[in-house]
Amino acid sequence: MSFPCLDAQEEKTQKLQQKSMESGPEPSYTTGAHQEFVSHEPFLTDWGGSLSSFTIAYETWGELNKDASNAILLHTGLSASSHAHSTESNTKPGWWEKFIGPGEHFPINTSKYFVICTNVIGGCYGSTGPSSLDPVDGQRYATRFPILTLDDMVRAQARLLDHLSIDKLYASVGASMGGMQSLAFGVQFPDRVGRIASISGIAMRHTQRQALMMDPRWNRGFYYDSVPPHMGMKLAREIATVTYRSGPEWENRFGRRRADPSKAPALCPDFLIETYLDHAGEKFSLEYDPNSLLYISKAMDMFDLGHEHQITTKQRRKQNEDRLSQARAESRQEEELSCSLTLPTKNYEEKNSVAPMDQDLSAQTSRAPPADLVKGLQPLAAHPTLVMGVASDILFPAWQQREIADTLRATGNQKVTHVELGEDVSHFGHDTFLLDLKNIGGNLGGFLNTNEAALGGSSSLLFRA
Repeated sequence: MSFPCLDAQEEKTQKLQQKSMESGPEPSYTTGAHQEFVSHEPFLTDWGGSLSSFTIAYETWGELNKDASNAILLHTGLSASSHAHSTESNTKPGWWEKFIGPGEHFPINTSKYFVICTNVIGGCYGSTGPSSLDPVDGQRYATRFPILTLDDMVRAQARLLDHLSIDKLYASVGASMGGMQSLAFGVQFPDRVGRIASISGIAMRHTQRQALMMDPRWNRGFYYDSVPPHMGMKLAREIATVTYRSGPEWENRFGRRRADPSKAPALCPDFLIETYLDHAGEKFSLEYDPNSLLYISKAMDMFDLGHEHQITTKQRRKQNEDRLSQARAESRQEEELSCSLTLPTKNYEEKNSVAPMDQDLSAQTSRAPPADLVKGLQPLAAHPTLVMGVASDILFPAWQQREIADTLRATGNQKVTHVELGEDVSHFGHDTFLLDLKNIGGNLGGFLNTNEAALGGSSSLLFRA
């Protein structure tokens, strides 16, 4: 039996190997022209790592007004660059091209707002990340790069805002991982933002990381002078793609149709949906740095806005600052602050108290919000906040968005707008935030353009066809 799918991957590896020998390591990750901010102050990450300096790639649209009160910070999803919309220097359509532009018909009106979008720290599209050169020794960071948190990402963005002389944002806006960052920014810097928009919430990406790390070419993260782990990256993307859309949409688009019913079945991609996933994985395998995928997805999985976690993190930051100050005071060479994680000493064991599998998950929202999370979100008690979820989203379930809205209300916030799109309105699943200009864009635009006084009173809207 022949295996053309495996033959294709082996041929690709050979071509990459040859290209690496002739013209240097591949690939070079870029989405085109952007601006760069370089911070030369040491940056201590939440888990004990240290960067002597870092770069943030960013792009802007619109003009900052005289009192710098019209800025919107747009947070990205996991693998997105700062290129949310086309610019004069980069005319390629951005990942939110139809949502941003001049005029009231755009949800984010650049005639009214000054919009900033960054490639997060840890990324590979211009910001400092694992593929960047460590200024200490001129070598790629690879997996010497410190473990990151979403709080690290927004703290780095705050330095960019300082550089731009923006003391307070009009709004912090984000979807997918960006929705998590939007909330994190508000909690970290409540006095630096006016209103919050969070679209989607929390996800787990362990399986994708495992698929990537099991590729022999990942080489524990040190692959930059050789062939990248494109096969593991391809598989990780295929796993992710399954979660980006909903079951009904997969059924409507592909069903059980085969690519060519006249041919005998094969173990390689054969059904239409298999060929689609194969193409999606192949296309992405050289477009994003594998180590960035590992670090940023791990940061997403560790996201926690609970009060106890915030207190522990602040204590850890203080300890790291003290260690660095002591090293300087003793006139020693600045000590490297690094972090490492270990496997648990005891494997997971099922508990007898685990709820039955057939228990209705919607019951999770019938309980009062966790007290620790209510306390953790207390800094947002007075901020107008938009929370949007999609019923067909299996990656960021809608019940999590309902919990976020309920928790914010429990803080005493009377300016929470919760929007949930029913499956009959949008069956695009997680990708709804990229595709549904009418419902996602319409509600976002309404929230941003409504006078704050008119946003008084908490509301929940369930959109049905």
